Amino acid sequence: MLKRSKNKTNKVRVTTAESQLEFEMQKGSLGQDLFDQVVRTIGLREVWYFGIQYIDKDGNPTFLRLDKKISSNDFAPGSEYDFKFMVKFYPENVEEELIQTCTITHFYLQVKSDIMSGKIYCPTDTAVLLASYACVAKYGPYDPQSCPKSLPIDRLITGKEQYDQTDEQWYERIIAYYKDHHDMSREDAMVQYLQIAQDLEMYGVETFNIKNKKGTSLVLGVDALGLSIYEPGNLLDPKIGFPWSEIRNLSFHD
Repeated sequence: MLKRSKNKTNKVRVTTAESQLEFEMQKGSLGQDLFDQVVRTIGLREVWYFGIQYIDKDGNPTFLRLDKKISSNDFAPGSEYDFKFMVKFYPENVEEELIQTCTITHFYLQVKSDIMSGKIYCPTDTAVLLASYACVAKYGPYDPQSCPKSLPIDRLITGKEQYDQTDEQWYERIIAYYKDHHDMSREDAMVQYLQIAQDLEMYGVETFNIKNKKGTSLVLGVDALGLSIYEPGNLLDPKIGFPWSEIRNLSFHD
């Protein structure tokens, strides 16, 4: 928890995909003031894809209302003024819609993190291909002279312990793809990574734990296409889905 200053400002911490930022904000500052500080500091211009997230009193990640005072949000105890700069809206086509390198980098790092955490399910063969693009993003285009002799497999392949393969075998599979990327720039590799990731089942889906009128625990998925209802533990096959065009009103009880 960041301490409040004795004067008329609060110390605010914002973690981005690349760095951790700290600001002194006036106590009456709006969420928009903080958002503007962050995007100005990191040099981001495609601001409409992003938001600032905090943990609310119920332990749920929540996006900061930009038109409200920062101090008026219902922070979880101990997490006041501790935020994350996150992707909030996902484009339909990454290659056509993301332009700025800074934007592409933040998207890439967040999506890669979501895949590694299991938030976005990724089949193993696809994960190996994505890992080869991640190698270009980190090490540059393939060069036999500078190619690393080993790779941090735990940070490239999620759930690898489920398969009877050694790290050396994973390495060989990834490098086989990596060798094809000898003329690829780091930025192009990140775009290729995102183009593949955008077709994965849970890409761009925000999930919320809910209960229906009978008290049954379910998971609500929200994305650009509409709403989906899942059973806990199975986020690949929705029980039912509703496109936005068919939704007239929503109601819920907190």
